[in-house]
Amino acid sequence: MDNIRRKLELIDRQLTGPNFRERVISTCPLVFVAIGLIAGIIIHDLSGLSVYIWLISLAGLVVATVFFFVMPQFSSFARYITAYLAFACFICLGAIRLISYSQPEVNDIRNLITDEPKLSTIRGSVITEPYISRYPDWEFARFKHSDPTSGFYLKVNEIESAAGWAKVTGTVRVYVGEPVLDLKVGDNIQAYCWLNRFNPPTNPGQFDTAAYLASRNVFVGVSIESRDGIKLLKDSPAGAFAKFKNQIRQAATSALAGDLQQEESSRGLLQALLLGYRRDIDSDTYRAFRKTGLLHFISLSGMHLGILFGMIWWLSKTFGFMKPARAVICAAAIAVFLLVVPPRAPTLRAAIICWVFCASIFFRRHPNSINTLSLAAIILLLIRPTQLFEAGWQLSFASVLGLILFTERLHFFLYEKITGLRWRKGGPRTTVVSYRMSSRPGPYLLRLFSAGLAAWIGGVGILLYHFYTINPLVSIWTVLVFPLVSAILVLGFLKMLFFFLLPTLSWILGVAAASLSDALIWIVKFIAHLDISQILIGQVPLAPIVLYYCIIFFAGYAYFRRPMIKRAICTLMLCSIIIYLGAITWQRTHRDNLVLTCLDVGHGQAILVQFPDKANVLFDAGSMYGNDIGTRIVSPYLDYIGIKNIDAIIISHNDTDHINGIPEIVENCNVQSVYANNTFFDMKDTWGTAKFLNDCLTEKGLEIKRIEAEINLSTGTKIEILWPIEHNYNNNDLSDNDRSLVSLIEFAGVKILLCSDIEGFAQKEILRLYPNLTADVAIVPHHGSTATLDKEFLKHLNADILICSRDRDRYEKTGRDTYPMRYTPINAVSLCTSEVGAITIFVDMNGTIKTEVFTK
Repeated sequence: MDNIRRKLELIDRQLTGPNFRERVISTCPLVFVAIGLIAGIIIHDLSGLSVYIWLISLAGLVVATVFFFVMPQFSSFARYITAYLAFACFICLGAIRLISYSQPEVNDIRNLITDEPKLSTIRGSVITEPYISRYPDWEFARFKHSDPTSGFYLKVNEIESAAGWAKVTGTVRVYVGEPVLDLKVGDNIQAYCWLNRFNPPTNPGQFDTAAYLASRNVFVGVSIESRDGIKLLKDSPAGAFAKFKNQIRQAATSALAGDLQQEESSRGLLQALLLGYRRDIDSDTYRAFRKTGLLHFISLSGMHLGILFGMIWWLSKTFGFMKPARAVICAAAIAVFLLVVPPRAPTLRAAIICWVFCASIFFRRHPNSINTLSLAAIILLLIRPTQLFEAGWQLSFASVLGLILFTERLHFFLYEKITGLRWRKGGPRTTVVSYRMSSRPGPYLLRLFSAGLAAWIGGVGILLYHFYTINPLVSIWTVLVFPLVSAILVLGFLKMLFFFLLPTLSWILGVAAASLSDALIWIVKFIAHLDISQILIGQVPLAPIVLYYCIIFFAGYAYFRRPMIKRAICTLMLCSIIIYLGAITWQRTHRDNLVLTCLDVGHGQAILVQFPDKANVLFDAGSMYGNDIGTRIVSPYLDYIGIKNIDAIIISHNDTDHINGIPEIVENCNVQSVYANNTFFDMKDTWGTAKFLNDCLTEKGLEIKRIEAEINLSTGTKIEILWPIEHNYNNNDLSDNDRSLVSLIEFAGVKILLCSDIEGFAQKEILRLYPNLTADVAIVPHHGSTATLDKEFLKHLNADILICSRDRDRYEKTGRDTYPMRYTPINAVSLCTSEVGAITIFVDMNGTIKTEVFTK
């Protein structure tokens, strides 16, 4: 029996080949280096250990590695020990690299400012092309009270001090209060400005600009009132290379899209597909690509560089160059292309892989895909280790790793399941000639589908964690649009190449590329309109994401002599994740309590009330000084909490700080109804905001309805409209603010009063009409302005919690007292969005109130 068992084990080992550890060490040893760097960066980010601890550990590990490597008596297992010791060494190296990258120099500009703004004069070199923020996709941008702003990055070299000009280092982000049209990359300037730190996000789901810039070692913002605050200095040799790069970029952009109109949607898509510049893509097109999961096509990555590489390789071959010469030409072409496109992680990763492939051809070596991908990760992390925490970097490498590991397996598996035939090299194992001919295209389309599915498997966890959605049909859409995208890329690259040689041919190619781009946009928008591509989950903890990737790794590389056991384990773990995601989605859309969230939008109002059952109502959505809060604040928050449907938007009045974010919310969410009181329709529309909003919503298929005195959207909960009353609708003595809607929400015995912008007259009238009116929670009228607050109003309400939605900076600069503490009940808790960020009130079925704030 023992002899039989040993023979069976020998056969088993021969069938399975070397184990996973042996294969990794022998074929792709750089995996250990890459994983070590990643682990070291993560460990230090979590622990913050001293650099000396890492240096001492690294020294000890290096000595141990050398010892086991050179000692002959350990040769039988030295390879494994050396590999793991090298892994530990690179853990230390990753931590040390993160420390060195994040450690500022003594004269770094970030060390010269505090949390308070500082007035200064600085000098530096412009390192990015100035960008004018016109907000073309924000409907209410025309009602903005200020001019479009400009922004660019500046490498600082001097700052004025009491003793004269002092040398400084660092990069800052510059904001100018008006369009700047005469600055170029490489210009040296002197600016009279305010220096300040970036504020963290104040709402859940809001993009963290401060963290994003900190990962690039940009910690200081520069505010310049106007172009007059900038003085252009003479050029320096240091800016010559930057200007050269900028000239190349402008030439490439002109060659690709110079003969297209600025407003053509195909122009923006062509620039994104071929040059990686996505700023000119209109919001509808970008939203459609994101909704369908096809956003990776407009992110310059391996597919784009692969097609460019293949074209250059074919042209070089046509002209008679041998393989080594072709490799050199392709490597040089990729280097030039990198001067044109933005240096994003997917692009750099693809470029490194192309260069490794060229080197392997030149030196006659066979590259290993995983080893090459590991090398790309190592290089990028050594350049900037904070890339590891960015969604783009994670998604790029996870998707490519999925392609490498699972494309062939999925292709063979699906082929055998679909055809019922065993796959073999050269075609299916069949003698039926007619079937062989009819099925010949099948494997290639199936391979494309398998590649899309493998990339989706690799990236779906990252997408869910960062963007809160799953796109299960993206592999099908990839098969559908891939031929079109490939044709656009080929035509576009040829257009740029022939622009300088054969302008007429270039123009013809441009017309064809633009036509195909228009067709691609139409197809993607049509798919997005079907609304079957995206499943919104909401924010998900890290643990199930890690579990998902553990399952994928287990399914791909764990070996069981009985495959049914492995399938059962994988099925059980995947079902547990699916059940968990389904449970949290159900909890977010089916409630038995009431949740009110007052978002921080500055001087404005956006209040979401989630009623028991499934009803969601949004009271106003606007801001006086914030830009496009519908896209930047409200919609990201709705995605964060997993809400796709809004049952009603209730408009208090037509001031822009209450309505200028509504069109974008309607565009991003499924809004059932929009309500406003009679004064919204009947009063004189001085600024035209009411008519403009109504026209915008009409174009989107919505009509603003007149609100009833009482609205019932949920069992056990009601919304009662207290003000304005009918005989005041046409009262010309009332100010616009005094015509604002006042709503009372009641649930489980708890009363919540939303006062909007009512002033002293309306407050007194409400107390006269409702002498017994009290509230447990109240939104303070008119953003807390004491200039329009009746002294007895808040005291009469006797609320336990007072919420004020306001902009601290604006009121502090005017010197106005806007915090109504002295007019509030003694025991009331007063909360301001300007101080604590978004404020959330929970009311359970027993009437218990719980409060949470976003910023501590």
